[in-house]
Amino acid sequence: MSDRTASPSNLPRPTDPITLAQGLIACPSVTPEEGGALTLLEAVLQPLGFATHRVRFSDKDTPDVDNLVATIGSGGPHLMLAGHTDVVPPGAGSLWTRPPFSGDLDGPYLYGRGAVDMKGGVAAFVAAVARLRAEGWPETGTVTLLLTGDEEGPSINGTEKLLAWCEARGMTFDAALVGEPTNVAVLGDMAKVGRRGSLSGTLRVEGRQGHAAYPHRALNPMPAVTAIAEALQGTPLDEGSEAFQPTSLQVVAIDTGNPAFNVIPAAAEIRFNVRFSDRWTSATLKEELLRRAEAVRPEGVTVSVVWEKASESFLTRDAALAARLTDAVRAVTGREPELSTAGGTSDARYIQAYCPVIEFGLVGDTMHQIDERVPVDDLEALTEIYRLFIAATLSDAEAAADA
Repeated sequence: MSDRTASPSNLPRPTDPITLAQGLIACPSVTPEEGGALTLLEAVLQPLGFATHRVRFSDKDTPDVDNLVATIGSGGPHLMLAGHTDVVPPGAGSLWTRPPFSGDLDGPYLYGRGAVDMKGGVAAFVAAVARLRAEGWPETGTVTLLLTGDEEGPSINGTEKLLAWCEARGMTFDAALVGEPTNVAVLGDMAKVGRRGSLSGTLRVEGRQGHAAYPHRALNPMPAVTAIAEALQGTPLDEGSEAFQPTSLQVVAIDTGNPAFNVIPAAAEIRFNVRFSDRWTSATLKEELLRRAEAVRPEGVTVSVVWEKASESFLTRDAALAARLTDAVRAVTGREPELSTAGGTSDARYIQAYCPVIEFGLVGDTMHQIDERVPVDDLEALTEIYRLFIAATLSDAEAAADA
């Protein structure tokens, strides 16, 4: 569905997560393209009473990105529901059994790019609020949908800037729920209460170029590269902590840019990523990795590192927030979710600086895959979990008093 078709006559029913998800999947919003997804959501949300704001951000050397802020209700508590409508590319459409932007229903499954990550979650957000509104909105309480089109991309013109935009306009939040896929095997088995930090770097080892037949006239950087790679990942950085898995460093590439067999390269690069526990900050981790590299650096070669933007580990220590979500999950699925910090990063890393945040969404087994799909029963169950959670949060007297 594109912005040309988002008219009242063909809008999905706001209380139905299945038709909402189908409409969103039909929007080809491959990051950074809006693809009609936010336009569709505006058309659905405005008749429900949401005040909507389309916000576009720009930055040097990155694409412009559209984002959406939609708010309903008044007073506290103020709950943020955060997610994204951009999706990763589908790959070759010929490999899909159904067109990736068709939103086809086949038996118990809804197919399409974004079905799991995370247009299904966004549809469940909207349907949950629509159902709650139909039941009668509480006397006080506010819900804001914070939706970005830059989660799957460089994440420069998305959630981080959108949060600052909200703060500049006096918007404050008491809690946030991120709808990323969190469950491993079945709906209800895992929620995220934190995330490991992430640090990436390109380490450059410089020697001296020369002829491979005359190695004494050159300084080959490759022995240093292999020694440094082993030093970086050979000894565990830590054993984890009570809330976090052990820190993991993975070398993802080693490159000299040298196509010749008879040339000793002048330099080589090691690219790596670290997912780190709360035993480290990005600053202390950088110091340790440089120390390890210097400890095995042969005389004569030089070592330098270009660091990418890092995200710190965080842990949400809000027992009431976790309890409300756990109660909602248990009521719908009969399961008690594990409160975990496993996995990669998400936009919760930005939100945690503004308010307590928890994450819960669909089962992530097919996200980013060919034939991405979601059980329609899971979409319905997720909507009911969100409805119960939102209702419990808005009726929380302590949160309202703090707002």
